[in-house]
Amino acid sequence: MKQKLLLIIILICIVSCNNKDKTITIKSLLNEMVDREKLAQFPESNFRLKQQSSYNRASVSPKDTVGWFENHDFNSNEKDHNFIRIEEKNGQKEWVLMDHKGAGTIVRTWMPFKNPKNSNTNSIIKFYLDGSETPALEGNMLELLNGDGVIPFPLAHKSLRSAVSFFPIPYAKRCKITVTERPFFFQFTYREYPKETAVKTFTLQDYNLAKSTIQKVAKTLLSVGTKNKLEKNDKTYHLKPNQEKVFSLQKGEAALKELSLKLKSYQDSTVTRSVIIKINFDGKQTVWCPIGDFFGTGVGLHPFKGWYRTVAEDGTLSCKWVMPYQKEAKISIVNLGEKPVEFKFKTKVENWQWNDNSMYFHTGFRQQYPVATRPFSDWNYIDIKGRGVYVGDALTVMNPVKKWWGEGDEKIYVDGEKFPSIFGTGTEDYYAYSWGGVSTDFYEHPFHAQPRSNVYNKLNRKTSNERNTQGYSTETRTRALDGMPFSSSLKLDMEVWSWADCDMQYAVGVYWYGDANSTTNVKPVPEQVSIFPKW
Repeated sequence: MKQKLLLIIILICIVSCNNKDKTITIKSLLNEMVDREKLAQFPESNFRLKQQSSYNRASVSPKDTVGWFENHDFNSNEKDHNFIRIEEKNGQKEWVLMDHKGAGTIVRTWMPFKNPKNSNTNSIIKFYLDGSETPALEGNMLELLNGDGVIPFPLAHKSLRSAVSFFPIPYAKRCKITVTERPFFFQFTYREYPKETAVKTFTLQDYNLAKSTIQKVAKTLLSVGTKNKLEKNDKTYHLKPNQEKVFSLQKGEAALKELSLKLKSYQDSTVTRSVIIKINFDGKQTVWCPIGDFFGTGVGLHPFKGWYRTVAEDGTLSCKWVMPYQKEAKISIVNLGEKPVEFKFKTKVENWQWNDNSMYFHTGFRQQYPVATRPFSDWNYIDIKGRGVYVGDALTVMNPVKKWWGEGDEKIYVDGEKFPSIFGTGTEDYYAYSWGGVSTDFYEHPFHAQPRSNVYNKLNRKTSNERNTQGYSTETRTRALDGMPFSSSLKLDMEVWSWADCDMQYAVGVYWYGDANSTTNVKPVPEQVSIFPKW
């Protein structure tokens, strides 16, 4: 009897410890943020990524071609209600921007300047958790979320004319977010967990206890240099036009952890489109993309540092997406250009234990010209069928006029939903900055960047005083805690909404993980890589 009782106690302890290990906390989320391997596996918690934003509430159905493309995404007067409601506490109004009931985690916040020339605000943002009447976290609406407050850089930072935070705020029962002044634009992206999920609600005490983890993760995010650096004595490969070089990786269960590529010359800026990378895992081609769009540099060489991809000033392109496979993998470099190219190439492969949640890495490329700006339309990035996680994209547009091109909202549909669970407020907002017509500077962050605009050339260290968006621009966003899981399908549209009636060029590299049987509407079209319209 005593032995049975002892066994029961041991089992209870084991279950209790396991449940504690699975509890979602500030620390577990921060560690997940910098765990590239975890992103390559379908999440055990099976969360849904959702967003509360100030999108125009007149957008109800794509069948209403007028309301669907309404662009009044902010709250300028008493008639605007692109928020949930107004409450009053102790005689002071508070505008409710989000009120999610259930377990979840805030994983991304975006708040722009109300005045593009002035970052000051007196509005206080408050996070009420689990029904408490006292905010668990509050502060100046911009300072709290731009790295100047309690959340350090780069977990929160000043983007171009906006405050962006990726700091996770978990809650077990409810999250209500308010501001003390009439809101402007806003976005709050959050994970919605199933009911049985164990979540430890954010407290300032837990925040203080997690400070060492916070500092470690912040430092890790900024340590984006490549250890797989290409050296002078590394072999140089030569490719004639329409020639292909195939590299076979180690066989068996393994994962490609790092890939580096360096062309000898970038004098011809179109070479980043004409050189293609293809990757085949276990007999299925999952990657086909121009190297510029695969590494996020777009057309030409435009250096930036990111958590998953880095473009160095010496021309080295590197990525650290974790790409697991079960039996074999092959990487091909293809020259679709009219001139021969020379390049160096290096990979880093490590062992991997494949399981039911392991997924293959995918990259697709889509380009279209012309894309008419009238009538307004939704331009499809990708439509995926199957199970997977969407993890990022790199958009390069050619705008033939000086007027701002990027008013369009992202609309993301998951698992066949009729209305998008992610409905944004502008293309630049999706890429984590604001006031796109004047925010044409270079900027970079571990999870997003604008490596190319018409006014900045990092290689020549020159910035133009002219503020217009004519020519090529490249915007890129990658995801960690805001990766978007889908069980059966995902569709991402970006609204084409320019202030001018013109023909633009859209080109996008899209990144996602998926099961072996997942399919997509984005297919290799070699003819697309040679289209370079003039303005």
